[in-house]
Amino acid sequence: MAVSFCGKRLLLTRSSLLAANPRRHGYIVLVPEIGEDLPERNPLTKSENGLPEFNSVTIERCVGTIGQQAIGVEKGLKELEAKLGAGAGGEGVDVIRDVLVPLELTGAPLETTWGVAKTLYLGNSSKMPTKSYMTIHERARNARRGKFVSVPIYEALKGADVEKLGQEEKRLVSKYLLESKLNGIEVDERSKQELREVLEKLSQERTKFHGKREVAVKKFSHVIKDPALMGEFPSGVLQALAVDQSQVVKGPWKITLQPFVVQNFLEYCPDRTQRWNLWQADTRKCSNHTDKALENSTHLEVIRGLRKRQAKLLGYESFAHMSMETKMVESIDYLRGTLSELLQYARPALDNELASLEGFANANGFKGKLDIYDVPYWRRRQLTDVHHFDKEALREYFPMPKVQQGLFNLAESLFDIKIVERTSGVDTWHEDVKFYDIFDAKHGTEPLAGFYTDLYSREEEKISVAGNSGWMVGIVNKSVVAQEKPLAALICNFPAPLYGKPSLLSLDDVQILFHKFGHALQHLLTETHYSELAGLSNVEWDAVEVSGHVLTHLLQDPDVIRSISSHYGTEQPLPEECILAIQKRHTHLAGYSLCRELYHSNLDLELHLNSDYWLDIVKKLYPLFHPFPLDKKDAHPCSMTPIFSGDWGAAYYSRLWSRLVAADVYSAFAEAKSKGDALPEAGRRFRSTFLASGGGCHPAEVFRQFRGRDPSPKALLQLLGIYKPIHGTGAASGVGAAPKKEE
Repeated sequence: MAVSFCGKRLLLTRSSLLAANPRRHGYIVLVPEIGEDLPERNPLTKSENGLPEFNSVTIERCVGTIGQQAIGVEKGLKELEAKLGAGAGGEGVDVIRDVLVPLELTGAPLETTWGVAKTLYLGNSSKMPTKSYMTIHERARNARRGKFVSVPIYEALKGADVEKLGQEEKRLVSKYLLESKLNGIEVDERSKQELREVLEKLSQERTKFHGKREVAVKKFSHVIKDPALMGEFPSGVLQALAVDQSQVVKGPWKITLQPFVVQNFLEYCPDRTQRWNLWQADTRKCSNHTDKALENSTHLEVIRGLRKRQAKLLGYESFAHMSMETKMVESIDYLRGTLSELLQYARPALDNELASLEGFANANGFKGKLDIYDVPYWRRRQLTDVHHFDKEALREYFPMPKVQQGLFNLAESLFDIKIVERTSGVDTWHEDVKFYDIFDAKHGTEPLAGFYTDLYSREEEKISVAGNSGWMVGIVNKSVVAQEKPLAALICNFPAPLYGKPSLLSLDDVQILFHKFGHALQHLLTETHYSELAGLSNVEWDAVEVSGHVLTHLLQDPDVIRSISSHYGTEQPLPEECILAIQKRHTHLAGYSLCRELYHSNLDLELHLNSDYWLDIVKKLYPLFHPFPLDKKDAHPCSMTPIFSGDWGAAYYSRLWSRLVAADVYSAFAEAKSKGDALPEAGRRFRSTFLASGGGCHPAEVFRQFRGRDPSPKALLQLLGIYKPIHGTGAASGVGAAPKKEE
């Protein structure tokens, strides 16, 4: 990959699977790039009913089709360049007719085949093994990148009179120019060579960082034989840890450094020494304090240096400044101000929460002061004992059919749509898969879009990543130009129905389903004309998760919870005390959690803004966000793969920013309800702005259209239950708060 911020749509919609840990199959199919001659109607792209014929897809056909389509894209690009003429500078060129439309038409078939391949890879990897998919992924990615490094296209767009263009076309031209710039198109030839060397070295260092972290995670293991230590663990976690699946209750159990294991062990293990042992192994991995051959400190510093050089070559002050080019926030000062304002409220809340938690722990036999590795255990205990939140018991009230139908009913009510299952003439990759058409509820008999659901885990077929229970795959992007309707797939790994019982979802599962469906709605209800702007395409990184979080926030409404829940056996409604417990869970230790997010966001930002040694930056920032002393051997940045081997360098804050924006959007729904107004009115506004606009309008402007102002941290703080006016600071009135964004 040339530049980590290039091909944003590609990275956001397709590269997350590269970090997956797929189940390995015992064979690899090697096929030629072009493959067999294909029939005139390719089953990978469209059948007579407008849907892919998944049962007709083979690995050979998929790889062959991608090869042919990639060559077609490259050939079309050369023909377009010839027509534009080198150095034409846009003179006499109709940007829409001569550039944007040809690019749209040339790339559409490739994008669809790529989406079909990814759907199969995630939904049935026995039909699309990892090696085969990676062949497709790399070939499609390389072909797609060509238009962003084309000098004739760049010159034609740069010379265009954008004032004569519509809003979408302006955004599209801006997107092409920015991605071309980030690919180094403006760099002189001498510096281009250096940039290529920097990027090649950066790719190698990121791979080494990721590889060492993976080895370190797998190298550590600890076997527990005492059932008394595992008595509080849920059955599902015990099953995942059991050495022998026939002895899940009796053990022994294998403890590793997989994040899912570490998180659950710290939460459920009652033995403080055992918790400390795992915590220190987790925080010291890939450091000089463990196996020297696996240390990542050197790679971390090299990656920082290379990213800084990359940014300088591209004309930016720092890698963080370069990152802001593809973000809604846009300004580092504005971001810092917002994070600082959040901390003003989060840190006092944290101190109060931990004082309460320590008091609870002391009352239940714990002696002394809590440390960071004690918090997950006592947090769970307090939530269960004091607030009566029972994660496993709640499952019985969230059967999948009830949750899914409630979700669909909610979407229909809020967004004026109708979701109808199509039961015939649909080709799927498994019998569990269902297909739904989406219609406009007020007018139109033709579907606006369609989506597949594949919601249950299948151990031998589906990609399984601990801590990630689902994906939204955009198979086809809407394109008025190419006459394409949106098509998507929701692929999840929820528990399958068993012994006559429906799939019973945890509250986390319900949140994931709502979040992924929010993503899907933005893909499916987009009203843009170009695929490069449709749905999540060209949406700034820190705004991509907004629609998903808005739907997740709806779960804080008691009426929504009631509408998606009932006992799977008796159909009795969820007891009111359980609804109160669910609401309490949202705010329990919210200041503590927010401070941890703020720490990682600030750490990532500072690591890409200045050149101080990483440990010195950690020592400076850590006390601002943590009440606990920093352990002398804590080296957590050395295993932060999203930042140093993934695509979230100088962008980690995006997760928190999306939540902040979504909370402010959700507050409009809450305000409407409190005033007795109809929720669907807020829903229709949300559909006409966030869901319709896609990447065709800057998200800051989309938010203004919806809310009439810029986002405020207040809504998130209120949702978390930690907003209280800070007397004397003026923060509540704007003094000391985030600086106002420039229009």
